Amino acid sequence: MTASQSELQRIMAALQQSGLTVEAVEDGALVQDGETRVALFAEADPQGGVIVRLHLDLDLYVEEDSLPDILMGMNLLNQGLDYGALNLDPVDPEDLDEDAPLTFAVLGRSVLWLPDLGVAELDRLREHLRRFEGEVTESVERTLHGSKGLSA
Repeated sequence: MTASQSELQRIMAALQQSGLTVEAVEDGALVQDGETRVALFAEADPQGGVIVRLHLDLDLYVEEDSLPDILMGMNLLNQGLDYGALNLDPVDPEDLDEDAPLTFAVLGRSVLWLPDLGVAELDRLREHLRRFEGEVTESVERTLHGSKGLSA
């Protein structure tokens, strides 16, 4: 087991002990609290500590011709986020129909550096994870259901 895997295992165990549902995946973990699943990846920082990356798939997709409006809206949304940011990732062309335009997935992302995996730092990770998921989800839902919603 590499250093990253053992750190990931410790993080997964701590999150499970706190009542979250955690499932190992290829190179990370899926953390579920309610209906939302956040992908979590951990790696040792060469300068010490652990870097934890969080990815939240929002099941929102935009086509290339909508990018100018979407980018402006995402920029405004990102200004109000403290625990993460919204990003666009190109969808693999193999996952699309042959005639489909270039499409991007809207993802929430966050990075947290932990100096160690002690109790206080793992508590900080749980709180960051909770706030990241809540903040991103609430911001996107409020925008989509508000009077000035994003049009994708």
